[in-house]
Amino acid sequence: MRGFDAAYSFGSYDGVVRELIHLYKYARIRTLVRPLGNLIYRAMPLDERFDAIVPVPMHWMRRWRRGFNQSDLLARTLARRTGIPVVKALSRSRATRAQAGLSHRARRANVSRAFRARPVEGKRILLIDDVMTTGSTAAACALALKKAGAARVTLLTVARADRRIPGPVMIPSDSRGESSEHAE
Repeated sequence: MRGFDAAYSFGSYDGVVRELIHLYKYARIRTLVRPLGNLIYRAMPLDERFDAIVPVPMHWMRRWRRGFNQSDLLARTLARRTGIPVVKALSRSRATRAQAGLSHRARRANVSRAFRARPVEGKRILLIDDVMTTGSTAAACALALKKAGAARVTLLTVARADRRIPGPVMIPSDSRGESSEHAE
């Protein structure tokens, strides 16, 4: 069970978007939150209404090492643009290994029962993360939120990895005769 009801992303986790996310998270260039926040805002579904924005939480030790929670900063940027309040409804109940490099099965096991949620009875939640790879983290968060009473959980990320496509796909020339790279 995936837990979340819908998922939206600005684009594919490759090329410039991937580089920006890596600089933001791993090189700790926090000023990239504004351009990445603009991208996530552009991916927001226009036909849905939300009661709260909930960032995917980090374990306190990882947050301390990095200096910030990238999902929390994205959530706050989005809240300023939309007027939807950020609610700290989720917490990590235990430390987990980094998801990068793990198989789909290992990712699911890694985050299983790693999140706890405060009551969110009847609320429509917009769950924020930077990247969705397999959806394991988002699913674990969404399941915790649903157990806490959420009516609906929609995932919104800057980028989504598609492991089915080995590399960029060339799109035929546009009307100006230019070609572009894009992963479907």
